[in-house]
Amino acid sequence: MARTANTPDPRLVITCEHGGNEIPTAYRHLFANHQALLETHRGYDPGALLMARELARTFTAPLISSTVSRLLVDLNRSIGNPALYFEATANAPTALRDSILQMHYLPYRTEAEHLVREAIAQHGHVLHISSHSFTPELDGEVRNADIGLLYDPARPGEVALCMHWQAALKRCAPHLRVRRNYPYRGKGDGLASWFRRQLPPDAYVGIELEINQKHVFTGGAAWIALRKQIIASLRDALAAGGNDQL
Repeated sequence: MARTANTPDPRLVITCEHGGNEIPTAYRHLFANHQALLETHRGYDPGALLMARELARTFTAPLISSTVSRLLVDLNRSIGNPALYFEATANAPTALRDSILQMHYLPYRTEAEHLVREAIAQHGHVLHISSHSFTPELDGEVRNADIGLLYDPARPGEVALCMHWQAALKRCAPHLRVRRNYPYRGKGDGLASWFRRQLPPDAYVGIELEINQKHVFTGGAAWIALRKQIIASLRDALAAGGNDQL
């Protein structure tokens, strides 16, 4: 878990729940037969941490991130969700699962909540962007998007920001297919949804940024340009009044 040392922008908090595929030494025996899986999209979100760091640096926003694999414990799932643990940890002794929660899950969630509530206490509102990426193909279905913006349609601030962000991306990168609430629904269980259950719409706006991993794997100048376009378009969306609370 890491946090930027920059002076935070009061409007923004950046998080990255699936930034790496590390398995701490104490739990590596659980994954002896799953090493290959750790390298796939099931183990982490390639490119998401780099995107999160660049967002945080550009907007001078606080960042909290994790490089522990989601297969150990998924920081973007609520306690009680069957997807919280991969089978290797789900079948482990209760005491071991409890230690994973105490060492990795709860500290991350506590720090994220601290940053969000701190911004609200000081400034009355916060924009939380959670950085993710998605596999180009899942279960034989090719994902038809380059970028996804996930939000809760019942929260006006989130709707407005995503519409402005999508439009700004279309202006600066018309070749990209940007879709809202794709390839997942923004209301699904996740860190942003957890915050929404606790905080009113005028105080909390949460967006999950999803980037197609094909751009990460292509790399090079195109991947650099995409990150710059995402950042520039977010700046334009905010300037255009995409979120009146911020």
